[in-house]
Amino acid sequence: MPFIDCRTCAPLAQEVRERIKTRFGQAISALKKPESYLMVGFTDEYELWFAGKRAEKGAYVAVSLFGSAAPADCERMTALICTILREEANVDPAQTYVTYHPVENWGWNGSDF
Repeated sequence: MPFIDCRTCAPLAQEVRERIKTRFGQAISALKKPESYLMVGFTDEYELWFAGKRAEKGAYVAVSLFGSAAPADCERMTALICTILREEANVDPAQTYVTYHPVENWGWNGSDF
């Protein structure tokens, strides 16, 4: 039950969102999670400040997971996320934070897992 909340400073055209969503769907296997349960949300033109300056090409990506993931898997996923955003939206990996949020209780379809 992963959810990727992707916030970028840059505007994202619909076709760019589609490509990022597809690539996130492939990348989620790094965390041993299936794409079939992946939900992705986008907020573009999000105002971020990094090191005291307005980030022009930055992003904040929060990855929520039912359960947890190994640190090595998170590191691999961070590399994939940064690569995807750099290639698809010209987001600077040096202005990108990725956080991981393990969740013990996760609801879907009217009940909890």
